[in-house]
Amino acid sequence: MSDRDIDQQLVERAQRGEKRAFDLLVAKYQRRLARLLSRFIRDGSDIEDVTQEAFIKAYRALPSFRGESAFYTWLYRIGINTAKNFLSANGRRPVVNSEIEDEDGESFDMASQIPDMNTPETELMNKEILATVNAAVEALPEELRTAISLREMEGLSYDEIARVMDCPIGTVRSRIFRAREAIAAELRPLLDTAKNRRW
Repeated sequence: MSDRDIDQQLVERAQRGEKRAFDLLVAKYQRRLARLLSRFIRDGSDIEDVTQEAFIKAYRALPSFRGESAFYTWLYRIGINTAKNFLSANGRRPVVNSEIEDEDGESFDMASQIPDMNTPETELMNKEILATVNAAVEALPEELRTAISLREMEGLSYDEIARVMDCPIGTVRSRIFRAREAIAAELRPLLDTAKNRRW
């Protein structure tokens, strides 16, 4: 049984009024959703509040969930919309958390460009690369930042991103391409790569 099938069973049980089933979905996705939202909201307590609010909205909307997409795709869409509403209501622009983890940095395909030796120079280079990626992602327009975060940080497929962002898959491909190009342009001077190569 696939992960999606398990989620669907839990959703159906929750739709029949089994609160424990929804609690299991919350336990399964709370950290992932909070990690996604941390790409847009800096303050830890705000992330916690928005994550909780997203789950409340998901619970209230659960009767209308038909299973046409995976539960987490549907949940991420609710989470992103909740974060946008939160930021808009507080007069803030979405920001990217500047503390990107090593695994997040490697998901941008940079690992092959970084020497394996654990020297002070390579550690400094790694920090510079991660800081550059963060700054480049933070500077992206919101729709590009959302698309690249869902793809690279959350590992969603293009189809899932299209559902989360409520746009055609071609638009998703274009946004991710443009985001990668913008990040690559910032990384080129650090990695000394040719203009026709991404990294």
